[in-house]
Amino acid sequence: MHRETEKIPNELAAVCGLYCAACSWFIAANEDPERLKRLAAQRNWPVEESRCHGCRSEKRLPYCGTCGMSACAAQRGIDFCGECEEYPCEDLKRFQAAMPHRIGLWANLGRIRSVGCGQWLEEIRENYACPQCGTINSAYDLTCRKCGKEPSCRYVADHRQAIEQYLKKR
Repeated sequence: MHRETEKIPNELAAVCGLYCAACSWFIAANEDPERLKRLAAQRNWPVEESRCHGCRSEKRLPYCGTCGMSACAAQRGIDFCGECEEYPCEDLKRFQAAMPHRIGLWANLGRIRSVGCGQWLEEIRENYACPQCGTINSAYDLTCRKCGKEPSCRYVADHRQAIEQYLKKR
C-alpha cells in the first residue's frame, strides 16, 4: 500500500495508471505550441489553461485538475488506484472503457504494483517511443509526429483498430 518513504519519481505517473508523457495535451504543452492551440480551441479553453505538466504537477488541464480518482486516492492515502481495496471501482472501470488511450490501465497498474513506479516509468516509455527515432507519441498519433514512421509506437500497433474507431466517431 502507500509507502511514506517512497516518493513518486516524477509527475508523469497518473493515479489511474496513465503515462502522462504520452498524452496529446502534455506533448502539445511541452513540445508543440500549434498543436496546443488546436486542442485548446476544440475545447474552448484558453491556451494558458490548456498547458499540462503531468497529473501530479501543479499545472494540469482543467479536466485533470478536477480528477475524481486523484482526489479519491489522496483521501485514501494511496498513490495509485491499484493499491485500493476497492480496485477496480466502477468509476475507474467507466474511465478505462471510455477512450482507447486508457486500454492499458489494468496492465499498467498491475506492473506498478509489481515493480514500483520508477521501474514502470522506465518500461512504459518504450510503449510510446517511435521504433525509428525514439520520439514519444500519443495513442492518437498513428504515425510518428517527428519522422512519420507508421505505426508511431507499440501502443498504436497493439490498439490501432480501437483508436481508429474512436477517431472516426469524433
